[in-house]
Amino acid sequence: MKKSLFVASAVIIGGLFYGVFTMTHPFGNPGKAVMDDHFIDRALKDRSAQNIVTSLVFDYRGFDTLGEAAVLFTAVCSIGALFRAGRKRS
Repeated sequence: MKKSLFVASAVIIGGLFYGVFTMTHPFGNPGKAVMDDHFIDRALKDRSAQNIVTSLVFDYRGFDTLGEAAVLFTAVCSIGALFRAGRKRS
């Protein structure tokens, strides 16, 4: 049991170190991604949004944002239900 836990931990830590040290850009300097120019050039024309960040979050990635909001709503409801179940009712 302990040996397999050690091996799993070593694999995870090794993977993290490999990922950090083989990054294409130095840490803290993201450079420029391939899609940056596409979104910068087309955000106003395609989505009629003055703010590029807003057009990315709500227009280009709208379903993703909706999914994240659903997960957060479910987490808040679950925590509320847990706290409510702990109260004594008289």
